[in-house]
Amino acid sequence: MALFANIRHMLLCVERVGVQRHLHVTSVVNKTQAGRHRPSLRRNKPLTYEMAYAPHDIAHRKSWNSWNTSNVTDGNRVPETTIEDVFIRRFMEGTWHNVFLCDIIIKRQHNIIRIAGIIKQTLNPQKMYFLIGYSEELLSYWLQCPIKLELQSVANPKDVIYKYI
Repeated sequence: MALFANIRHMLLCVERVGVQRHLHVTSVVNKTQAGRHRPSLRRNKPLTYEMAYAPHDIAHRKSWNSWNTSNVTDGNRVPETTIEDVFIRRFMEGTWHNVFLCDIIIKRQHNIIRIAGIIKQTLNPQKMYFLIGYSEELLSYWLQCPIKLELQSVANPKDVIYKYI
């Protein structure tokens, strides 16, 4: 009974502190640092389109990097989808080492997973086609669904730069 009273007292204290501070309407919200890039002294730090916007601009000025329906209310397979997305990103970064110029976009549609991204045009065609087939086959086998790679190649990596900070 004493333990229940202590927990109840702690909850009341937390509620009082939350009501008094109003964290969601004060300047504390503007002081978050995660996902923001600090400007350089000479304004020569290149940012891609994905990096240029702050995290709170997702769904307002830019879209998500994973498109799926497991995040809606009562969605199915939420933890499995998240783990699969992390696995896909790590596999693609490891297989296509230093080739991707932007973030990897994962789109799920019914039973098909489409992986999109922008890559450098430095690979010879035979190696690129081999890596596409290799990635699609292994991911299809591991994830038990069809995988489709949608890659765009760019001759000059500076074409991907959105702005400098």
